[in-house]
Amino acid sequence: MSFEKLAGAVQRYHPSPDLKLIEDAYKFAEEQHSGQVRASGEAYFTHVFETALLTAELKLDVPSIAAALLHDTVEDCLVSHETLLGKFGPEITDIVEGVTKLTRIEFDSQEEKQAENFRKMLLAMAKDIRVVLVKLCDRLHNMRTLSHKPEDKRRRTAQETKDIYAPLANRLGIHWLKSELEDLCLLYLRPEIYELIRSKFDNTTKERDSYISETTQNLIHALEESGVSAAVKGRCKHFNSIWGKMERSNISFEEVHDVIGFRIIVPTLRACYEALGIIHSTYKPIPGKFKDYIAMPKPNMYQSLHTTVIGPGGQRMEVQIRTAEMNQVAEEGIAAHWRYKEGGGLPGFDLQWVRELVETQQYLKSPDEFIQSVKGELFPEEVFVFTPKGQLVRLSFGASPVDFAYAVHTDVGHRTTGAKVNNTLVPLDHRLRNGDTVEILTSKTHVPNKDWLRFVKSSKAKQRIRAFLKAEEHSRSLAIGIDILSKDLRKVKSSLKRVESSGKMLEIAQGLGLKTEGDLYAEIGYGKLSSTKVIAKLLPEGVDVEEKLQAKPTPLQRIFQRAAQVSRDKVGVKVSGFDDILVRFAKCCEPLPGDRIVGFITRGRGVTVHSGECPRALESDPLRLVDVFWDDDMHTTRKVRLLVYSQDQMGLLANMCKAMTDSGANIISAHAKTSELGRAENTFDISVNDVRHYERVKRSIEMVPGVIKVERLGSGGTTDDDGAVDPPEKKRAPKTGHVRLK
Repeated sequence: MSFEKLAGAVQRYHPSPDLKLIEDAYKFAEEQHSGQVRASGEAYFTHVFETALLTAELKLDVPSIAAALLHDTVEDCLVSHETLLGKFGPEITDIVEGVTKLTRIEFDSQEEKQAENFRKMLLAMAKDIRVVLVKLCDRLHNMRTLSHKPEDKRRRTAQETKDIYAPLANRLGIHWLKSELEDLCLLYLRPEIYELIRSKFDNTTKERDSYISETTQNLIHALEESGVSAAVKGRCKHFNSIWGKMERSNISFEEVHDVIGFRIIVPTLRACYEALGIIHSTYKPIPGKFKDYIAMPKPNMYQSLHTTVIGPGGQRMEVQIRTAEMNQVAEEGIAAHWRYKEGGGLPGFDLQWVRELVETQQYLKSPDEFIQSVKGELFPEEVFVFTPKGQLVRLSFGASPVDFAYAVHTDVGHRTTGAKVNNTLVPLDHRLRNGDTVEILTSKTHVPNKDWLRFVKSSKAKQRIRAFLKAEEHSRSLAIGIDILSKDLRKVKSSLKRVESSGKMLEIAQGLGLKTEGDLYAEIGYGKLSSTKVIAKLLPEGVDVEEKLQAKPTPLQRIFQRAAQVSRDKVGVKVSGFDDILVRFAKCCEPLPGDRIVGFITRGRGVTVHSGECPRALESDPLRLVDVFWDDDMHTTRKVRLLVYSQDQMGLLANMCKAMTDSGANIISAHAKTSELGRAENTFDISVNDVRHYERVKRSIEMVPGVIKVERLGSGGTTDDDGAVDPPEKKRAPKTGHVRLK
């Protein structure tokens, strides 16, 4: 951990670095972290030193290196803003504070804390991209040393890294960092898969190295014969990339044919296309596997030609062709454009997606929505389509004409009634393809449809549609609440106008933690607040409000209250502020005890409980949200549906069933369907105690030889307007190709 090592790393790419500034930061951080120890037993200063080395590996400027050394002094050493500002100036201080986590701020939930972290990161990115580059280096070193943390902490950190930080590195084009983060996530989230792939690689090391060496020479020879000078390098795909292909295609490791890839670096742009022609004339190309990212670069500036061919021995191999400059950007992304800019300022990199996310925060009322929108923007697969005037529009992969309409303008999206793609009328859920020309048909009287949320892909479209629908639903609830309260006030010889003019209604609203009378009326309209409770605050003490309002429960209402009690006891969920309300689980996600849950109330229909990560829950108005929590005193089993993709082999169904029962799960039903390609899809309904029990069962199934992937499903059915799902119709299983167990 010597300063000389860090200084040498910076001097290898920086012609004249301010080593005095880096040394001052080094000594200050070493002094502040003195005596602090990490979970591994190492001195804490090791972490900040290694983070600084990683920023040097990204070839960042001197303020970034200094900020990396200082990035934990505010959080862990309680160094004040003024101290940093006085010693290191505003530029370094701003980067440090941008990287600092919000650990000293208390939030209502882990999700809210995570959302605020991301908000701060995005705001900092829009101002200075170096903040997130240092943050990524910090996260990479934390992932490298994650094995010393408890298992639940490892899994939580790895999941967050997989969801946010690895895609963020990819979005910024830093390929090597993204790949290492993904492989480390696989190691901690799916250790059995990581070990399987590692052992397969270890068993074929000699054959693979020989194949790479021979094919590399063949490629160089073919290119040189045609007069193209090139450097060729063969490599194996990263573990996570291989697992991703296994998971997407439901295949085994042996069936992943393009494990090996080759990169060809040529001197000029023209030589890229010449090399492509040579490769295609030497090896047979696979149709549909060619992509030109030079003519149509990725949003993270990535440029390269990709093709997949049948190489020696009939083995598929991917070939990437690019110039040296393209290769530098491909590996280092935005960091290649930052470098050591002496004049300061941002590099020439389009961070429009970051600015749009920051701008649209006003539409996002819950942490879940914000986190989902961030995730949606971090995955870079896109399609390129055109307006009728020939303007290029980038959209999320799988986007629809509605996504296109909202990309043009929010008002165009709201008024969309139809669409033409390449001069042909198409349904609004039509999936757009690269090169399509899209024309939107609109009407001034048209408004967004809730069903659009089921097929739109872009964060902008989802946010604008939700905002419109929530405003509309709030207006309806406001009108219902005013009507209910007005009628009940007349029963006690009063009126809404009289109570409002006296100021008492605002006083009652504020006493209930609401800002305005309108919020109070909306709460009544939603069913979250009873008019009886409001009117009780207006009448003298001792007056029987229920008698005045004739609100004593009828025999039918008493039956409903008893049913509500039974439902609550059965599901084991409590609703904050309600003792006699019907509770039911949403069938779209079927939450298990231990899952984070949210509840949405609907007048006359009780509370529907969703998993906190359920997309359906995000479609609901947050003003209908009620606090729900698992009743720890209840110990009931819950049904969960699993979909298991596997090989079609004798005895595998029995082995999977044994794995489940050995893990303490009761199999309610099993349904196996085979295909001609030697695959099987197995659907199991099992009962488990909670989410931890489910995870144990899932891992036991995944360890069965022949199992490819295990997914947890909702039970299906038709979604009603509050996000709950009616039971699916029972269907008789086909007689052939199926096995049904009871």
